Amino acid sequence: MTKGVIFDLDGTLIDSAPDLHAIANEVLAAHGHGALTLQTITMFIGNGVPKLVERCFETANDPLEGEAFDQAVAMFLEKYAKAPTRFSKLYPDLIETLGKLQEKGFKLGICTNKTEKMSKLIVKEMGLEPYFSSIVGGDRLEKKKPAPEPLIECAREMGCEMENIIYVGDSETDSATAKAAGVPFILFTEGYRKVRASDLNHQALYCKLSHLPHLVRHIVIQD
Repeated sequence: MTKGVIFDLDGTLIDSAPDLHAIANEVLAAHGHGALTLQTITMFIGNGVPKLVERCFETANDPLEGEAFDQAVAMFLEKYAKAPTRFSKLYPDLIETLGKLQEKGFKLGICTNKTEKMSKLIVKEMGLEPYFSSIVGGDRLEKKKPAPEPLIECAREMGCEMENIIYVGDSETDSATAKAAGVPFILFTEGYRKVRASDLNHQALYCKLSHLPHLVRHIVIQD
């Protein structure tokens, strides 16, 4: 019986907000708009790049549609692909935590709304590639999180049944995804959520990654 832990990417494994902030402001500047704050951009993370771009231009009082919107998204992705990890950082103790989970026999995966190509590039550049047996991006299937299908696909690719999966994330989207898929959810409180932790469905929460292996083991033993 193979057990697995699936992670969200942005705000859970890596603090990518500084890179997304820099790229978003470059795209806004190219359209004649001023910069938005890091706090503002951070609030837009979690539903993929198109939604982030949409929110940026709405905030700039210049909502884009049709071809203009598509071009802005393409510009963002092009700039991001050239330098996706200039300012991003791994959360403290991440490598040690992933190693401990693997030592305990857990398979590890990533389920994110970021495009799969970009996700794999970032995972490689951040030195995380050896730890994950599956990475499912937001463009793999027709539906994105919070629909359960991407999480189910990730578990399938890992060779795990859904009853043996725990999902770890930081946001409303992640909580809703776990609930839709019927799997336990562990909430990272230092990510990009927009509401109180108590307002989200979760079976456990943590603020330091070093606490995660114990929480995972506790949920598994209880099951």
